[in-house]
Amino acid sequence: MSFTFLHPEGWKPAKGYANGILAEGRMVFTGGQIGWNKDQVFETDDFAGQAAQTLQNIVDILAEAGAGPEHLVRLTWYVTDKQEYLACQRELGEAYKRIIGRHFPAMALVQVVALVEDRAKVEIEATAVLP
Repeated sequence: MSFTFLHPEGWKPAKGYANGILAEGRMVFTGGQIGWNKDQVFETDDFAGQAAQTLQNIVDILAEAGAGPEHLVRLTWYVTDKQEYLACQRELGEAYKRIIGRHFPAMALVQVVALVEDRAKVEIEATAVLP
C-alpha cells in the first residue's frame, strides 16, 4: 500500500476517518455522486439507503480505473440534514463496512441547503490513489 496514515502524537484516535493520509501514485477523482442507481433513479428516500447507493456508485467508478475502496484517500460528504445523518449512524456504519470495508480515509461532512437533485439527501466526492 502506498499510504501513510497521519495521526499526530498525543491526539485522540480518529473514529471512522483519518486525520490525514500521505499517498503516492496515480490519482482518481470522482464527481459528486448521489444516491440514485445506474439509471439515475432513486430507489429510496431513506438517508442511509441513499448513502449506501452513493458509496456503491463511488466503488463502481473506482473499478473503472482498476481501483477499489482500499485506494480511497478522501471523501467529502454533503448532506441536506445533519440531524438525519446523525440519527442513522448505525445503519450508515453497517452500509459503509459492507461497501467500503474497514478502510477509513480522510473525511469531511458539510451540511448544505440543497443539492441539485431535489430527492438527493447526500452527495459524496471521492479521491483515490493507486500505487
